[in-house]
Amino acid sequence: MLDIVKQWIWYDWVMLFMRLISCFSITFTTVQLENHLTLSLWVVVFWEIIAFSVPWICLMLSYRYYLFAEMLLFGSVCLYLTSLFPEAYLTFLTPAFMIAANSAEKSYRWSAPITIILLPMLIVLFSHGIEAIQIISQVGIAYLIGFAFHLLIVNHRQNEIIRKQNCVLEQYLTQIERVTLLEERNRLSKDLHDTMGHSYTSIIMGLETLRPDVGTEEGEQKLDSLMKLARKSMEEVRGYLHQMESPQETLPLVHTLRQVAEEFQKHAKVNVRFRAIGEEYPVGKQVKMTLFRCLQESLTNAVRHGQATDIVVSLHFEPQQTRLEVQDNGHGVENWKDGFGITAMRERAAHLQGRVSVYSERGEGTLVTCFVPRLIESADEIIRLFIVDDHSFIRESLRTILESQRDLQVVGMAEDGAQAIELCEELEPDLVLMDLEMPNMDGITATKRMKEKWPDIRILVLSTFQDTEKAKEIMRSGADGYLLKSIESRELAETIRLVHRGGTMIAQDLFHKMLDAQPVNEQEELLVASQISGKDDNFYGLTKREREILQMLSQGMRYKTIAAKLYLSDGTVRNYASALYDKLSVRNRDDAIQKAQEEGLL
Repeated sequence: MLDIVKQWIWYDWVMLFMRLISCFSITFTTVQLENHLTLSLWVVVFWEIIAFSVPWICLMLSYRYYLFAEMLLFGSVCLYLTSLFPEAYLTFLTPAFMIAANSAEKSYRWSAPITIILLPMLIVLFSHGIEAIQIISQVGIAYLIGFAFHLLIVNHRQNEIIRKQNCVLEQYLTQIERVTLLEERNRLSKDLHDTMGHSYTSIIMGLETLRPDVGTEEGEQKLDSLMKLARKSMEEVRGYLHQMESPQETLPLVHTLRQVAEEFQKHAKVNVRFRAIGEEYPVGKQVKMTLFRCLQESLTNAVRHGQATDIVVSLHFEPQQTRLEVQDNGHGVENWKDGFGITAMRERAAHLQGRVSVYSERGEGTLVTCFVPRLIESADEIIRLFIVDDHSFIRESLRTILESQRDLQVVGMAEDGAQAIELCEELEPDLVLMDLEMPNMDGITATKRMKEKWPDIRILVLSTFQDTEKAKEIMRSGADGYLLKSIESRELAETIRLVHRGGTMIAQDLFHKMLDAQPVNEQEELLVASQISGKDDNFYGLTKREREILQMLSQGMRYKTIAAKLYLSDGTVRNYASALYDKLSVRNRDDAIQKAQEEGLL
């Protein structure tokens, strides 16, 4: 109840003050006229205190019983006093005002007739010398004044709600604008990086091919000078592009989310408490953006729809996943239905093999939880990689970068699609890094043939350019991801792990360009295609490992037994099982087995 009092506005204090004045005046007058009472003084005083306190408590805790308590208790006191002192009918003016002021929604339809007509008529019957018209008119005026005060309160509350929601929306739009500008700057820098980098690389490689044709020492010196100038210019361009990057991208996840919470608290005028639990570790840009948007949407929904005044944000750094929880003290709902914002959050998380859960109960607030798996090195599992690219220095560079990760092993390399298909059956890779533009056989044709012969092999395309048409074509051919070669090495390793575990990844900037290029009625089809592209031969897109674990689960094996049999850790098996349950849209092992039997997956 103290929490309710802390939220009172001026009109709540006015109502309490009027109730106190009325109670004190009636009690004081009763004590003075003690000799005329037919009941014991203490019984009457206790009755009056009950008539004052019980309706007020009902109003604080449960509005449903307030009007009945006010009419029965305060009305009965007025009837008793009026039967002894006719002029005591004036004590009913205050409760009439209170009833009108607190008649919410459409309760005035029945509270008005009872207050203005029924109770005054009972007072006339119990007293002598009072005219019905006189008391009805006076009580009616008190009720009208109370109803006018009620309209004033409603108007003030609505204006306050509009003001708060306007602040929330302004904060939301500010953050959206900032994120949009950041993404646009990244897209521009990456476009320039790809174009200029490719141009300078071509110039340097072209100059290098001229070296055998230069026969003089002077020509060698000029060639070296031109190559030095080209390399220097390329480094300068890269330096300018790095300066275009927002400093927010380099900030740790905790700092970024804490900043969002503090800005929201400042502008939305609500209490937001942020805490980070566990030792922080670096996460990828996609993970950071997913958690950023999840927090932003959850905070906005908590105030706009839940009318929350206190929000607790918890960021958990766990060995197998990063978990964000947003708990508010808002109204909550009984039957939760996802809106556009929550749906978008679920899609972002699913894109990273994560998930979003929402728990909401009326009167208990809402809890939004976003889980994103931690894509780290695993000593229990080695991912066999096959690199296909027509440039030898790119193949060797990728090999050097990827083999620095303990769980990534490059088992072979090919310079075109035809050679890749020849070696693929012998090497049996888990994942292929495929270039697009290659002689003899391009990446699109090679991807299509590989998927036809070996549907379990995951294929991740690495390209220099953001070619939306080719990206759409190769994703339709069965590729499981499309990235740009300018991606950071850590992001590349995390994406490989994600795609190997059954996920699909398209470079964010390229995906936006693909959406922008699509007609509105085809964008939904593209969104769905991006989520289901690269799925195996069953509808749910279960990977070979997930089908294997599903089969073992159906045989009654426990996680530890499965882990020992497959030479994996218990945590890795649990991650596979969690991804399996999400894909089948079930909650536990029994539901998964039942659905797998019904769908013929076993």
